[in-house]
Amino acid sequence: MGKSVTIDQSHSVIAILATNVEWETLDVDILQKEIINKPREAGKQFTAFLKNGAKLIIGESKIVKIDRSKPFDPVSFIGKGWNIEEQDERSLALTELDLTKVQFKTILKDNEKIVEGEKKLRRLKEAGYIRLDARIFQTLWENQYLIPEKWKEKTEDNIIFIYFDGTILRCPSGSRCVLSLCWLDGEWDWGYSWLEGDWRVGGPSAVLASS
Repeated sequence: MGKSVTIDQSHSVIAILATNVEWETLDVDILQKEIINKPREAGKQFTAFLKNGAKLIIGESKIVKIDRSKPFDPVSFIGKGWNIEEQDERSLALTELDLTKVQFKTILKDNEKIVEGEKKLRRLKEAGYIRLDARIFQTLWENQYLIPEKWKEKTEDNIIFIYFDGTILRCPSGSRCVLSLCWLDGEWDWGYSWLEGDWRVGGPSAVLASS
């Protein structure tokens, strides 16, 4: 949860912006309807706008800074009883990420439609890919304006669940899990999946080629 903002602070920001808005160029009725119909998405877009110094965000963000002074904490993010089982040390060494170099890999072989999660993980390791970790996942989740539009695209009409296998979590029941992001019903959502389950074409892993 973000830090609290006082009414005076919010009014101050809006007053500064409103004073300099070219209102005659806007259809306020349409704008109001858009905000009412999609308040969460409008709020996220406005947050991105403010984070960018009240400047328009043109084109795709490429380089993302990863703050490694704050390791991913599964207990505070998910809940009590969660812990980190293993991590890809090469991913943990990244302090910035070029999103144009991120690849999505299913590791499915010819004629395969599914692969068991642990087998998928072994194949990723054998192929030498750098598996992006949970701190990178968290950075994107908390700064969704950075996520490339291309990541919203479907594969074979299937919603894409993008997995971050660089951090393997152990849930309270003892199962090994990995985190994911997906574009669902017009907004970003996150979840986790058990490695004993099956992965399909709609469940790629976010990786970098081995340097």
